[in-house]
Amino acid sequence: MAAAVSAKLVKELRDKTGAGMMDCKKALAATDGDADKAVEWLRKKGIASAEKKSGRTAAEGAIGSYIHTGARVGVLIEINCETDFVARGDMFQELLRDVSMQVAACPGVEYVTTDEIPAEIREREKSIEMGRDDLEGKPEQMKEKIVEGRINKRLKELALMEQPFIKDSSLTVAELVKQTAGKIGENVKVRRFTRYTLGEGIEIEESDFAAEVASMSKG
Repeated sequence: MAAAVSAKLVKELRDKTGAGMMDCKKALAATDGDADKAVEWLRKKGIASAEKKSGRTAAEGAIGSYIHTGARVGVLIEINCETDFVARGDMFQELLRDVSMQVAACPGVEYVTTDEIPAEIREREKSIEMGRDDLEGKPEQMKEKIVEGRINKRLKELALMEQPFIKDSSLTVAELVKQTAGKIGENVKVRRFTRYTLGEGIEIEESDFAAEVASMSKG
């Protein structure tokens, strides 16, 4: 099956549907390299039509919020689409809720995509990984390759769109957004989010309880 999914087949499917390379590979793998079935697979998932719309301006949309049970974690998120009509629709509002819940469930996520991660963070991760003991004595070229893999994995952990969707781990958040865009018929983009964690950043003064009790007993 793997041999059937050639670069030529992937390119042909991309040209036909406008879907991304990884989605085309998945579609062909899922359909044993059958191009027609792969097109159907992409259409069912709403990916083919979503990719064609991804270049269009998405300036409408909505800001959603989610407060987790116990009111200790809250999220504000902005997702954009092309028209106010779609933004008010049930499908878009469901996406807004689902993605805001995803942010609340992923405290380590700080950016929407890996492209947004600043260069200094990439460099910092690289310097940390290059200094690890398990790389000592390995050839430089091998070290670079291992480190690159580890950095990519770490950066994905920081990006919302790379996370497995909490309601269906077979999908990433990016794939969920693509599917919704395909069904809605408009370009849909997660623009930004903010997570609030109760008490975050507050320095709590901890009194030395033992010393306090001791001083009281002396009195």
